[in-house]
Amino acid sequence: MSFLVGSLAGAVATGGVYYGFSNLIQTRTTQHRTDLHALSGRLVDAPSTTLPGPPPASARIVARPFTTMVQAQWNAHVASVYATVGGWERRASAWAHKVLYGA
Repeated sequence: MSFLVGSLAGAVATGGVYYGFSNLIQTRTTQHRTDLHALSGRLVDAPSTTLPGPPPASARIVARPFTTMVQAQWNAHVASVYATVGGWERRASAWAHKVLYGA
């Protein structure tokens, strides 16, 4: 008998929790749907001149010839150092190959 009463109590408790969550989800979904409908109407009916958009990115870029020149020279020096170190590495590798293998 206690098994039956326990199962029945569990079913009633589970049904109550299910009903509570179901009702909560339904209520919130209805409220969100109403809010979205109102916001959609505001967006569609809003005048387009209230807020001007930002200028395009191409208009916001400022030409800086000195900075460009310094960056170009820096990049050339870095490339030169990289090429020099690469040459040293190749020569060291060739020397090590010659010492190890005698060719």
